This record gives sequence, C-alpha cells and structure tokens, in this order.
Amino acid sequence: MLAEKLTLPAFAKINLGLRVLGRRPDGHHEIRTLFQTVTLHDTLTFETAPGGRLALVCSDPSIPTDETNLVLRAATALRERFGVAAGARVRLGKVIPAGGGLGGGSSDAAVTLAALAALWGVETP
Repeated sequence: MLAEKLTLPAFAKINLGLRVLGRRPDGHHEIRTLFQTVTLHDTLTFETAPGGRLALVCSDPSIPTDETNLVLRAATALRERFGVAAGARVRLGKVIPAGGGLGGGSSDAAVTLAALAALWGVETP
C-alpha cells in the first residue's frame, strides 16, 4: 500500500564554485557549478487529495501559493509527464529565506517531485 502522507526536509544549498562556460544557441549559458547542502531547511508535508486537486499552503504569507510557486509547477509537470490524475495537498514550512541565494525554491520543487512520485506510485525511468 502506498503512503498517504509524507513529511520531508528540503535543504538549502550554497554555491562553492561557479564557472560560466559559454552561451548556448538558446541564449542561456552553460555553467559548471558545485553545490553543498547546509543544515537549514524548509519542511514539506504532502497528503493525497481526492478529485485531482493540487493545493499549497505556506507558513510564510509573502510566498505565493498559486501556480507561480515552484512546488505547484513541479507537481503539475509530474502529473502531466506521467499522466497522473491524483491530487495532493502540500504544506510548506518556510525557513530558508526567499531570494537569499540559498536555493530554497528549487530544493522545495525537487523534494516535491520525489515525494509526489512516491505518493502517487509514479515509476520514473
């Protein structure tokens, strides 16, 4: 039986090195970087939800909880990529400062992909 609830940390990270290698044809830059996680972390709780609805609540009122949030964007992308109809409620306990360069949003999104894949029984290649 699959779990119906998961609580996981999403660790902040610092960039120990960054080298810009050059511009790609799409206008973005190729980079080489080295990240290290630190003990500071957000906490995300995921629960299955009926009706295919995705909902996000956050302890920090300055963080958007609509489709612009990386957590919901990651959840939506996972559902679309693997044809999942299930829903989820996500509670984000925000500790990593937003916009502080510690990768909080991307860490939250990465944990979302892993947690919802587990909750929804998604088998990734």
